[in-house]
Amino acid sequence: MIAKLEYALEQLELARPFNKVRFRAAVLDVAARLAAEPGGIDILYDLAPRYDRAGIFADTPWDQPATLLPGLVRNTLEQGDRQTVIIELLSQVRLLALSRGAYTHAGMSAEQARHFLSQVMALNLDHLVAGPGEAMRVRLGRVGAAVAGVFRYLLENTPFEDILGRLVQEVRRIMSQRPLQVDNVKSMITQIALARGRGEGGSGAAAAEADRLVSQLFGPTATCADDPGVDAYLQRVEQLSPAALEAEARGFADAMHASGLVSDYHAVFLRRLVQHRGDLAGTRDGVLALALGLSSTGLDALRTFSELVCRLVEGAVQVGTAQAAYGLALLLESGQLYAAPVAPGLWRQIDLRLSPYCSELLTRVFGGGVSPSARLLAGTIGVLGQPLGIGQGNNPTCQSARAISVWAYNDPDYLLHLISRAAHFDEIVMRFEGEAISTGGMTAGAPVPLDTDPVSVLLVPHLDVMYRRMGELCAGRGDDPHRWINPELHGWWVGRECFLAVDIHTGGLRDYSEFLRRFYCSYHPFYNGNQPIIHPQPAGLAVTDSSGTFVGWHAITLIRVALDRENTMRVYFFNPNNDSGQDWGHGVTVSTHGHGERHGEASLPFTQLASRLYLFHDDTEALVPTSSPDNAELAEVRQMALASWAAGRERETAAQP
Repeated sequence: MIAKLEYALEQLELARPFNKVRFRAAVLDVAARLAAEPGGIDILYDLAPRYDRAGIFADTPWDQPATLLPGLVRNTLEQGDRQTVIIELLSQVRLLALSRGAYTHAGMSAEQARHFLSQVMALNLDHLVAGPGEAMRVRLGRVGAAVAGVFRYLLENTPFEDILGRLVQEVRRIMSQRPLQVDNVKSMITQIALARGRGEGGSGAAAAEADRLVSQLFGPTATCADDPGVDAYLQRVEQLSPAALEAEARGFADAMHASGLVSDYHAVFLRRLVQHRGDLAGTRDGVLALALGLSSTGLDALRTFSELVCRLVEGAVQVGTAQAAYGLALLLESGQLYAAPVAPGLWRQIDLRLSPYCSELLTRVFGGGVSPSARLLAGTIGVLGQPLGIGQGNNPTCQSARAISVWAYNDPDYLLHLISRAAHFDEIVMRFEGEAISTGGMTAGAPVPLDTDPVSVLLVPHLDVMYRRMGELCAGRGDDPHRWINPELHGWWVGRECFLAVDIHTGGLRDYSEFLRRFYCSYHPFYNGNQPIIHPQPAGLAVTDSSGTFVGWHAITLIRVALDRENTMRVYFFNPNNDSGQDWGHGVTVSTHGHGERHGEASLPFTQLASRLYLFHDDTEALVPTSSPDNAELAEVRQMALASWAAGRERETAAQP
């Protein structure tokens, strides 16, 4: 890769000024691939003076860094094509080199470059913490990962004073959604801890909040506040009195539920509780409940399934998989263990013998620090406890991620069945309209998501194969295959009627006004007899970027519809994208907190969600409209769609009966 970049740079250096553009593409292509490789950005940093002088920025807005505006970087990343985004990333790396005095550029001092980078970082921290959004993933593919990589590199090499407050806010915003995958967040908190250790960040309110965030992860209790290391911490725990043990347990629980993050010391403490049962006599369950932050509901479940919970802690909660403790707490609070098949399913999971392929896969993706069986058990607990925390990563697998979430939320014993089949037999079997479909032998060579949770890493290749095979069986039916796939794939509770806003043959709108009216009558409490959503329902969105331009189709789950505190009717839904807080343009900004959202939910006002909806399910016989939707509101929603994703689709066809 380095040799290819050297060759491409040499060609660019030798090219005449009028011919630079011809050789620029080759440099950008190799640079994009190198930026996604370990150590690749270090190489681009070292080469910054060379590619700048070679003319990579010639005849572009980036040619003179002194004229650049920090506020425009976000727009470039969200709307630029791949080459433009790579030019922007190379410009940021160049500015870092200028800020550190690696070379000079007329019109831009090191201090100016440093100030520019601080502003860019503060305005784009979501790319750093959450990774690429849906619009960027669809538009840029793997280049989206390079964006996050460059921003991480900038963070590691940029003073914290100017961005500390914004960074802490972004970490809190992401964690308010309670994602399963928190590696990026923990990495950011580690960088904050290192910076604070160097005395950076000052002593104001932002610094105090940063210190609190660091302590919640690395020293949440008085006994481990100095981050003494696991061995030293265990020695201290052995000296604690019963009252001090309870205080320690409360400290861990408070930090975990406040942040959504679990300290490795917390995992060690929980293991000590369950492995030294005799020492605690009859108080073990009480201290364990305190350490997990359980209410009376969770405590009842813990006492009923005490032996199972202890085995889950022993098998899954350890250094490296500490987050499973949070999933376990939420699993106990949810009451799922009282469903007859769930506890036996977890006992099966504890003793499950993984296939050689499954063990190799989990080790390849997550490393060998934790055994594959423990890794998968921890992932299973996490998914069951946090069904809305699943993310698709930088992968085009929203359908599969949604399916896993729906099963964890609504049919956990079925999900446990699929996990055991895939982990032990390397296959899953489903039925489509009575025909059995097996994935055995069909996942070889299938893409494996590398940046998701263990359950998704295991199941997504199988589910992608299953989804594709079901689509093949729908070929030739003359309508969107989701009409038949969604109920068969997800479960019986999916509405058998499917309503589609788009004609699949022409791409134009299909009886759109009736589509909107039906959605209101099916889901809006004012028009459906105040009927709640009983089971989560799959739906399809036409995703747009921050300018309102159509990006692509995206799978979500409708969870509930309710009034928020401002008496605005909102739709609360699950978005399998890594960060649900997205700007879809024209004032449509998805909320993840502050409007009555529960952890993991996204929400929009009913009108705004309807304006981006293109597919939903319902049962015709269940429709008992109590009044008709307001025509003016329907017209407003229609206009919002026509101004964004439906632009150019105005020629309508009649809906299929």
